[in-house]
Amino acid sequence: MTLNRRIVGIVKATHFGPTVLVVSISFILAITQLSFSKSFEIALAILAGQCVVGWTNELIDQVRDTEAGRIKKPLVAGSVTRKQLQIGIALALTLAVLLSFLGPLGSKGGWLHMLGLLSATIYNFGAKSTWLSPLPYAISFGALPWAVYSAASKNPPLWLVLEFVLVTDVFHFMNVLKDLEWDRKQGVLGMPQRVGKSWALSISAVFALISILIFATNASR
Repeated sequence: MTLNRRIVGIVKATHFGPTVLVVSISFILAITQLSFSKSFEIALAILAGQCVVGWTNELIDQVRDTEAGRIKKPLVAGSVTRKQLQIGIALALTLAVLLSFLGPLGSKGGWLHMLGLLSATIYNFGAKSTWLSPLPYAISFGALPWAVYSAASKNPPLWLVLEFVLVTDVFHFMNVLKDLEWDRKQGVLGMPQRVGKSWALSISAVFALISILIFATNASR
């Protein structure tokens, strides 16, 4: 296995697209309240946390991903090993803790970040197979603006927190649709899988509409 392939595999295993999105949003949100350097430090802490979440998900889902023939998954493709991800998780978690509590987030923001990480990890370890599958998304991403604003000794607007909750749960419902039938066969029965495609789309549309209305009403204030 070439070094380049291994690096690409490790990066892909973070769930690269969502990770880039979450880190970017965290940085943009932070820079509205803090300096560039502090915002960058917060983004690094969030990045480390996202690596923990992504790599944990890859390890837990390896068997199901193999059964479903998801050959683009790094572990299934063999471009990364379980041992490498396990080491990566330990290092990333250490960095996430240090960057959170010793960086701009401080004690309050650090604990809020840890709450988000814990919630996301609980989702990976089984909550995604229950009726409560949207809840970890709501907790993790609802905690994010609270963590960032706490670094500036402020509380976020409640409408902004609600925006994060709604948008991320829209993502949750939409993201599972492509694998919905496979998930059902493999016993991954979160709320979207239980209600079915039509209801999942309807719930997503309602959440998205409420999100748009909230944003339009409050963003210009």
